[in-house]
Amino acid sequence: MTAALARLRELVEIESPSGDTAGLDGCYELLGDWSPLGSPLRLVRDGVPHLYWEGGGGDGSVLLLGHADTVWPRGTLSGWPCRVEDGRMTGPGAFDMKAGLVMAMEALELAGDVGHVRMLVTGDEEVGSLTSRPLLEEVARDCAAVLVLEPSADGGAVKTARKGCAMYRLAVAGRAAHAGLEPESGVNALVELAHVVLAVAALGDQEAGTTVTPTVARAGTTTNSVPDVAHVDVDVRAWRLEELHRVESGLSRIRASLPGASVELSGGVNRAPLERARSAGLLETARGVARAAGLPLLGEAAVGGGSDGNFTAALGVPTLDGLGPAGGGAHARHEWVDTRALGERAALVAGLIRALAPRG
Repeated sequence: MTAALARLRELVEIESPSGDTAGLDGCYELLGDWSPLGSPLRLVRDGVPHLYWEGGGGDGSVLLLGHADTVWPRGTLSGWPCRVEDGRMTGPGAFDMKAGLVMAMEALELAGDVGHVRMLVTGDEEVGSLTSRPLLEEVARDCAAVLVLEPSADGGAVKTARKGCAMYRLAVAGRAAHAGLEPESGVNALVELAHVVLAVAALGDQEAGTTVTPTVARAGTTTNSVPDVAHVDVDVRAWRLEELHRVESGLSRIRASLPGASVELSGGVNRAPLERARSAGLLETARGVARAAGLPLLGEAAVGGGSDGNFTAALGVPTLDGLGPAGGGAHARHEWVDTRALGERAALVAGLIRALAPRG
C-alpha cells in the first residue's frame, strides 16, 4: 500500500460526523502531522473546531479548501470497514471527502514553494457550514484563487458550476378540535398544508433547472384531534441567484386558503450559485497544467449539489471545485475512491499551486 493509501485508511478509520469534536480533532491531529505548511491553528466557532494554516498573505494567496466532517454517524465503521480491492478504497467518508484531504497533503509535498498557500479544513460543511462560513469567507476574501478539494464528478471531471441552494420551512397554524365530537369547530392545519405543498411545488421551473422540493412534513398531535399545527420543509436549487430570489418571493406570497388558518415562512438562501464565470480561468490553467504533465484530459461538470466553493465564488474569488480524486457514491454506503487517481490528482493540484504562485 502506498503512503497516500495508508494515510487515507488512517483518516477514514477516524469517524468524524459533523460537529463531533473528538473525531474532528483526531483527523486534525493527523493532518497537522502530515502537512508541509507547518503548524496549523485550531479555531473553534460556536463549539465546532476547524483547522487553518495561515500561509502567505496578500492578494497572491491560494486557498486550499476542504472539510473533515462526514455524513456517517459513529459506529458506521464497525459494519462497513475501510477496504481496498480492485483499485478501489471504500469506507465512510473515503470519497467525500477524506481522499481530497490526503491528496492535498501529497500535492503540497510535490509543489515545492508553498509560501503563498493557505489551507482551511472545516468541521460542519455537511450540515450547511453554519459555524465555518464566516471563517472561510474571512480567509478567502483577499485570495487570488480557491482550490476546493471536494470529490470530482464522473470520470474525474472538475466542477465548474454548482447550483445555489436555499432551505425554507412553511408553518401552518389552525385550530384544534375533537375529531369525533365537533370537527367542524376546528381548522385543519393538515388540510391547509396540502394546499401549501401544491403551491410550493408549482414554483419549480424545469426549463431553468430550478427545483423546488417539499421534503419533510409534519402535522397533528393525536389521531382523534383536528390538527392545529403543521409544517413542511422545502429544498430549493437553482443555477442563477435571480431564480432563488424569484422562488423566495413566491413562497412569501403563499397565503392560507381555509378561514382561520395562517401560514408563516422562515429560512432563506444558504448558498449562492457557483457560476462558471468564476471558474473558467482556473479551468484553463488546470488544463494547461494537465497537458504539460501528461495527465488525463480534464473534463468539467455542472452539478446540483452545493459546497463551500459556492461561498467563495460569491465573494468574487476565482474558484475551481471538485479537485478531489475520482470515485463515486458520495453519501451512499458504497462510496469509493479510485486509488490510482490519488497520485494523478496530487500532481494536478501541485501544478496548479506552482502555476498560481505570485510572479516577481
